[in-house]
Amino acid sequence: MQVRAGTERHRQLRQWVADRLRTEILEGKRRPGDWLRQESVAREEGVSQTPAREALKQLVSEGLLEHVPYRGIRVVTLSLEDAEDLYASRAVLEPMAARHAAADITQEELKELASLHERMLACEVPARLKEYRDLNRRFHETIISASRRPFLTRTLGNLWSAFPTMLWSNVPKIAVSSAPEREEPDAEEHAEIVASLAAHDPERAARAMKRHVEEAGRTLLAAMKAQP
Repeated sequence: MQVRAGTERHRQLRQWVADRLRTEILEGKRRPGDWLRQESVAREEGVSQTPAREALKQLVSEGLLEHVPYRGIRVVTLSLEDAEDLYASRAVLEPMAARHAAADITQEELKELASLHERMLACEVPARLKEYRDLNRRFHETIISASRRPFLTRTLGNLWSAFPTMLWSNVPKIAVSSAPEREEPDAEEHAEIVASLAAHDPERAARAMKRHVEEAGRTLLAAMKAQP
């Protein structure tokens, strides 16, 4: 019984450290290329080296960190090509999820989407940009969940677990402020997605989602290309 309790506590510590490190990476406190030493992480988080080591392994498996042979573990650097591939993947998979969601979405889920949309509209940017991006993530996750397609949900869950947020947060031009040219179109695109889902129109929902993802990707890629 004591062994089981110790194992569970160990697992909780590992997850706690992984969650802390993930948040620090997504918020830009740990930058692309930063090295993470097991001993330093353990000391900073106040845990033993075992949960620190396992938390680092977990984030390597998630793709947030990379292991460099003979050197250690560092925060991944996402290239322009990575961003292109990410948004190209989303532009295929998220319209599929929206198409399926339009057929089966419930009134409760539609209410949740409408509420998230309204809350995003109320966010003043840049003061509430982090809140806006958190709400936006929940908006997309609600649609993905409403698709009732396990493979799509798992695959898109992996894509959304870090990378859109990480990409935005590591482009200095838009890390702490929005792209002004996207504010009004973004709101209009979200409104059209909600309307198409409420109408239970699969093809309209797929078109609306594809346009939204592609436009967001174009904005990000333009900002990345403009970096010195």
